[in-house]
Amino acid sequence: MVVQNGIVKSGYLSDGTRISDLIDLENGYISARVIGDPEIYRLEMDKIFAKVWVPVAHESEIPSKGDYVLRYIGDEEVIVSRSEYGEIHVVLNACTHRGMPVCRSERGNTSHFRCPYHGFTYRQDGQLIGVPAHREAFGDALNKDLYSLVRARVAVYKGLIFATFNESAPSLEEYLGSLKWYLDMMLHHTEEGMEVIGVPQRWVIKSNWKLGGDNFVGDAYHTFMTHYSAVQLKIVPSGDPKFAYYGVHVSCENGHGLGLIGGPPEVEIPPYYGTPQEIVEKIERTLSKDHQKAFRRLAYIHGTIFPNMSFGYFTWATEDGKRPGAYLTLRQWVPRGPHEMEVFTWVLVEKESPDWWKELARETFVRTFGASGMLEQDDAEMWSNITRATKGHIASRKLKFIYRMGIDRKPDQGEWPGPGVVYQGDYSEANQLNIWRQWAKLMSE
Repeated sequence: MVVQNGIVKSGYLSDGTRISDLIDLENGYISARVIGDPEIYRLEMDKIFAKVWVPVAHESEIPSKGDYVLRYIGDEEVIVSRSEYGEIHVVLNACTHRGMPVCRSERGNTSHFRCPYHGFTYRQDGQLIGVPAHREAFGDALNKDLYSLVRARVAVYKGLIFATFNESAPSLEEYLGSLKWYLDMMLHHTEEGMEVIGVPQRWVIKSNWKLGGDNFVGDAYHTFMTHYSAVQLKIVPSGDPKFAYYGVHVSCENGHGLGLIGGPPEVEIPPYYGTPQEIVEKIERTLSKDHQKAFRRLAYIHGTIFPNMSFGYFTWATEDGKRPGAYLTLRQWVPRGPHEMEVFTWVLVEKESPDWWKELARETFVRTFGASGMLEQDDAEMWSNITRATKGHIASRKLKFIYRMGIDRKPDQGEWPGPGVVYQGDYSEANQLNIWRQWAKLMSE
């Protein structure tokens, strides 16, 4: 054990293992121990979720003054609300008196939050404004100004709300880096941008939280096997089992990354995900020429905002003879211990879209990547079984995952108009190694 002054040395586990030794980026091997080790999980809450910007909600979920939703930063429950002045706040859902949650509804509208234990009352910004029998109970021993709810820093990018409890974290724009170019394209390709349809679907998977982000950031390779039934059912517009290969693989700063897939050359893909013509006109008025060049012939985008929000911009034909639907899904992998996560998943569509297009988007999402969706079930089975198979002592110490796909390939910008480190073809594990590089950096600090 590597101990200094009775404390395990930073960058090491209690048995003396150096965390950086679990990640071999140069040769493309990752120890299975990083998935389900309880000590690693506890460190992640401190080293990662307490330090970085985490996406928690979308502005369209709290459009009116007083609106709120409950969300998570790591395993910390937070209230995301819009104040009477229209400002967005994120506060820890724990009363400063005894720690009781002051909000017990998943969403709603209110002017204040009142603790059901002793009645301490707070504004949306966390300011303590009411204490029952204040003078009789506390006299001058409790200054309300000193006991606000624990506040997070908040920043919004293209409607997506981020929060961090780290006062020293860089600005959100610096943290996102070149990923901003792609978020602009997905979240704000019309004047009014995207909006969430309904409430997020939620379910629990017996899987470590990192497997979802690892999969979405760069694993296009799994689609021809895990999702081959989608080819057989003609949900995808090609019988080519390599349909997920035809595109680019982009690594961004701070562990972010994405893949952008157009389809085989012989397949004709409707422009801009087949959106109605009135939306196409808005897209071409809003996006830059470079954005239009990138966005016009895409059918699938998959990626991850480090640490635990992934996104998918997809088009699918889920009913024979029916027009394909398209949607953007945001997906947060909420940690619930080393061997379990709760999935929050939203469906978004252009705010200006006609109602029939929004309904088609919602229906297509439910059939594919909703809680009961066929493609969602495919992935969940894989991740839960990986977690089960690798949590034992031998597997976690002896097994190394292979991340060597494309390891000898050099970045190649080609004609791709967007920023980041670009690789031609979406069969690569550069993005996964990019995530693990950021994970190891933070875990070793």
